[in-house]
Amino acid sequence: MLVHGVVWDSSSPALRLFSPDAEFTDIALAQGSTLGLRVIPGVWCLGHTKVHGPGDRTHVPCRSGSPAERGKQCGACFARDDSRLMHDFHRGGSVPTGLRAYLMQPHWLYVATFANGATKVGTASAQRKWNRLAEQGAVHASHVAHAEDGRIVRVLEDLVTRELGLVQQVRSASKVAGLVEPRTAVELLALNRQHAGRVRELLGGLAMTGYSVVEDEWDRPDLSELLCVAGAETGRRHPYPATFDAGGHGLRVRSLSGAIALAGLPDASGVEVEGSFVADLGALKGRKIEFGPHTTEIPALQDSLF
Repeated sequence: MLVHGVVWDSSSPALRLFSPDAEFTDIALAQGSTLGLRVIPGVWCLGHTKVHGPGDRTHVPCRSGSPAERGKQCGACFARDDSRLMHDFHRGGSVPTGLRAYLMQPHWLYVATFANGATKVGTASAQRKWNRLAEQGAVHASHVAHAEDGRIVRVLEDLVTRELGLVQQVRSASKVAGLVEPRTAVELLALNRQHAGRVRELLGGLAMTGYSVVEDEWDRPDLSELLCVAGAETGRRHPYPATFDAGGHGLRVRSLSGAIALAGLPDASGVEVEGSFVADLGALKGRKIEFGPHTTEIPALQDSLF
């Protein structure tokens, strides 16, 4: 099974897999669900996407099942992927008809803050207003503008980065580290509101049309609460003590923010070791896995974790 990542198509997230029979399967990641799997070494191409319009796209599997070369794609699939073109659309780049239809739908501009206080500006299509932030793993977020189309919203995004210094990407490693020792909920909420206010002030003074400034705070998924709130659970948190590039892994999900899980680690008898562990399930994307009664090997120096 080839992992395509963690998806939030609803309030119930799932690990999305692509089978050798060319079918997608979603494995629910609800609170209390257990994952036992073995990772086969290597990172593999996920294929490419053809966009036909808003809410209409086709996944095309990699013809040769090649190892990944550029991100999670081989060179041929990267060249065929419609979605890679959307980032230059607002700069005059040409795009296929279907992608143009997708980009010309209304979009939202948001400001998202993560557990360590890192804050970014980003965009989401009208259909993915909530889901986009859930998949990003935001702790707090605010929608600051509603744009007529994807060209305008990306012009605004670049403007915010240039004028206010807000980045457009926060690395997964930074998100994981922040969730091991998150800042307080009150502090993060205040920080997000501060940045969102600055962005609204900037956008409110522009001589541009095609968008409106909005005040709309995002509702974080219930499943994310335990992981995102400092001190919400008893016991200490620790980084997950293994990497998802090979070997066996066993986790019991307690909470999930984006693709990052707060998990217990059961032993062969199902009894969890002491403590909670922060694991980036997003690192499984592009990996081939086999399910089974696997467990995570705790390092010999485990006493240093506690």
